[in-house]
Amino acid sequence: MSNIPLNIDWQQILLHWMNLAILVGGLYFILFKPVKQFMDKRQQHYKDLEDQANGKLKEAEDIKDQYQAKLDGVEVELHEARAKVQQAVEKSTQEQLAQAKKQAQQIVDKARIEAEHSKEKVMKEAQRELKQLATEAAEKIAFKSDVDPFDQFLNLAEGGKGNEIR
Repeated sequence: MSNIPLNIDWQQILLHWMNLAILVGGLYFILFKPVKQFMDKRQQHYKDLEDQANGKLKEAEDIKDQYQAKLDGVEVELHEARAKVQQAVEKSTQEQLAQAKKQAQQIVDKARIEAEHSKEKVMKEAQRELKQLATEAAEKIAFKSDVDPFDQFLNLAEGGKGNEIR
């Protein structure tokens, strides 16, 4: 072995290279590949969790939008219900006002009828009293004087001139 100046044995180097290749291959299959698979599974698991979270977030936003739409619808319904109630109150007020006017008219009509009745009663009473006074006056004239009753009546009607009752 004279041609190897530095005491290098190619066979030894080749064996070391083969040992190194076997060691690297063994470690690759024994350690690297399972660790790589574990890391890939773990990464996929977290990616799935993130996708689920994003899906649930999207679903929550959809539900929020639905509820917001329902709230907007409720606000519209509330506005419509308030408008209906206000119309009902106005209608009720108008009906009560009309009924009050009708009752007031009935009261006024009843008062007019009673006033007419009272007027007629007063007129009849006044006529009766006038008849009674006229009768009394005629009796006084007829019994107290020798003058013609017609002349006395005329004198009294003219203001009491001429022959007065004595």
